[in-house]
Amino acid sequence: MIGLLIAITLFNLTAFKSNKRLTKNQIVHIWLFTISAQQVFDCMIEFKYWGYWYFTKEPNWGGLAAHIFVVPPVNMMFLNWYPFNSDLIKRVTYIIFWVVAILLYEVLALLPEPWGYFRYGWWELWYAAALDPILLFVMLKYYKWICALEKEACK
Repeated sequence: MIGLLIAITLFNLTAFKSNKRLTKNQIVHIWLFTISAQQVFDCMIEFKYWGYWYFTKEPNWGGLAAHIFVVPPVNMMFLNWYPFNSDLIKRVTYIIFWVVAILLYEVLALLPEPWGYFRYGWWELWYAAALDPILLFVMLKYYKWICALEKEACK
């Protein structure tokens, strides 16, 4: 539980203190989209097939806190610092950096309690390595769509 509390505090403080790009509307959209997408995916992988879980295989308050307060601020940081106006090499390098950072964080979350809180069933780290770039790309596309909707609403 200590690791989860540290992650929640560190990620949220960093995301909100460093934000220079995202509007409040965009933050709400990113937060809700992230929680929704994670819940849909985890309903199957976590709760039905036990690919991984937080703390115990059964739904629990600690796992709910991880779902709500860990990944959304990470997505905020990813989007806030994303080099939108840079060349393709820099944007791809940025995504690779984030995938590596997310994987390292996942390894730390796998530590025994009280530091770790994430557990693998049949899930393996390389599944996350393959899936994370796709999820980050989807997040980028969603953000661009929200920005387009905001521009349209302002007309």
